[in-house]
Amino acid sequence: MPRPLGDLPLARSAVDRDGAHRARADLFDELLAEDATRVLPLWNGRVLVRDVPAGADSASPSTRLTLFRTDEVTSALTRVYLGRTLTASDDEPAGTPVILAVLTDAAAGELQPDEQRWRGLRELATTLGDRDAGLVTESVAIANWHASHTHCPRCGTPTVVEQGGWMRRCFVDNNEIFPRTDPAVIVRVLDDQNRILLGSNALWENNRWSLLAGFVEAGESFEAAAAREVAEESGVVVVDPVYLGSQPWPFPASIMIGMEARAVPGSTQLQPDGEEILALRWFSRDDIWAERDDILLPGGSSIAHEIVRDWYGGPLDEPPPAAGTQASAGEPRTDAV
Repeated sequence: MPRPLGDLPLARSAVDRDGAHRARADLFDELLAEDATRVLPLWNGRVLVRDVPAGADSASPSTRLTLFRTDEVTSALTRVYLGRTLTASDDEPAGTPVILAVLTDAAAGELQPDEQRWRGLRELATTLGDRDAGLVTESVAIANWHASHTHCPRCGTPTVVEQGGWMRRCFVDNNEIFPRTDPAVIVRVLDDQNRILLGSNALWENNRWSLLAGFVEAGESFEAAAAREVAEESGVVVVDPVYLGSQPWPFPASIMIGMEARAVPGSTQLQPDGEEILALRWFSRDDIWAERDDILLPGGSSIAHEIVRDWYGGPLDEPPPAAGTQASAGEPRTDAV
């Protein structure tokens, strides 16, 4: 069995979402009156951060969220109670309540007119600490949900926000609408030579390669989805799909479920579907290193990056571990960071 993946950039969090208090009728009045409360402004999926000077601890985050007092952010399209922090920062103690404020263009411009200062989650994911990564991921996901659920899916009536921003209600039929997440599997397919299968998507640059992935269909298990997606996109038949790990991917509303599966010998002839996947290749670790200047691999914020890195045995910008130090596929390794 392959070992589980370690901490994934968007799966980290140090926030108590405090669901028990969302139903309080005066929740936001109470929070806005509390001196300790901080506001996280979000504009077009982007937040404000500040760089942290390099210190002796190389593991410390290099970027930190800029949170504001309640009197500094006075208007919002939508407010959501994100919860209370579980760890302290230089400016906020543990237990700090945090409110998300989704801003209009005008409000964002008033708060910070330099658009370059607003930065997105993909860019920030690997530079933030656990608390801030969790807050931003939660914020982007719930803001995307609100933007797409302003009306009742049954009758089209505008909905009202309740439960601290975690539920919308229809005035007509009293229908309660809660946030939903779309599960998608992403699969590390290995052949009998322990090579990894990567594909090039029609929407990407010609030299970008990543794992095969797709949404889980209605009434389908993760394992069945993994086998189906691989077969549809590559023609490869796989067996023994196993779970590796998961992380949210709020672009706009997914969670990526990492899997590993083995290609059935004799079914490894590659047949890209020609629509979504234009090219397919089996890569060895040495191939990845030899072609490092010519191919683009998944970005560091993605689960695909960590799944490939885990198979590779270490950072993708370094040579692969010597053959003698690599464990066979499916066995725990001591060389992986």
